[in-house]
Amino acid sequence: MSDDDEAGQDELITEEMLWDRIPQVDGAERASTYYELSARIYARGQYDEALALAETACDIYAELGASAPSEGLAQAYSAIGYNLNQLKRMDEAATAMSKAVEILRQNKSPVALELACTLGEWWYSSKNYQKVIDTMRDCAQEHLVDGNEIGAANDLHLIGCAYREVKNFEEALISFREARALFKKNHEVIHVGRCDQKIAACLNEIGDGELALATAQKALDVFETAHDNVRETFALMEYGKAQILLGKFEEGLTTLDQVLQSATEEDPRDFEFIVDIETRMAKAMRTLGKVAEADEIERRLASVTEVLNEDPEK
Repeated sequence: MSDDDEAGQDELITEEMLWDRIPQVDGAERASTYYELSARIYARGQYDEALALAETACDIYAELGASAPSEGLAQAYSAIGYNLNQLKRMDEAATAMSKAVEILRQNKSPVALELACTLGEWWYSSKNYQKVIDTMRDCAQEHLVDGNEIGAANDLHLIGCAYREVKNFEEALISFREARALFKKNHEVIHVGRCDQKIAACLNEIGDGELALATAQKALDVFETAHDNVRETFALMEYGKAQILLGKFEEGLTTLDQVLQSATEEDPRDFEFIVDIETRMAKAMRTLGKVAEADEIERRLASVTEVLNEDPEK
């Protein structure tokens, strides 16, 4: 038998021993056994079964009431969260993880901050943007107290993204600029470019075309130098939007056409992004009197938009 076979056999025996232990123990030890089994089965990718075991562990801890070890209960909640996340049940995953974070914070556990950052990302995935902001503000403060400026910068960047989603562009600008300052201080060039691209997007939204153009150019400089073609495309989009905002319609059309060429070379294609580009191009064409071309673009986009807006439940 090879070393790999022996390792696999050891793991199998360990899991069998855990199953055999369940009828022999009760209380916290029984809950802990279910949690350990859940972790083994999670590692194999059997998330439904792992979820059921983690929920059983949590139920046992709940029955124990005040005598339940809080660390064990937090582990059970986090396991429930990770499994729900893998099953794409994002809102439920975040709710479970928030319970784990609350318990760990009360115990002043060092693990709390790491799980809170994960929680913030899950709230973002579930589109609960106010909870993203509330969660990541605490994380940013803790990271700064710990001297982890990169961690704080990532937290602030996510806060900015959440504010942007709810169209609070002024607050988004504040967060992105704070994140940028920390990234710049730590020579994180790509991350500075990411912030500049999003700052330019916010500036376009509030109508500051001059500053948006200059900021988008900074982002382009970073991504062109890094040969980061995907991020360069998004920065170029903001540059084109700024040109149009400033009344430079021909230049803006040329820029947006470059963005369109890059976007249509991607596989799979991001049709929502493509529709956004062409919609802006059609508006610029109308301003320039190119009505027939604009009409043709909008006719095509209507067919694509109809598919994109189709309700999957129907």
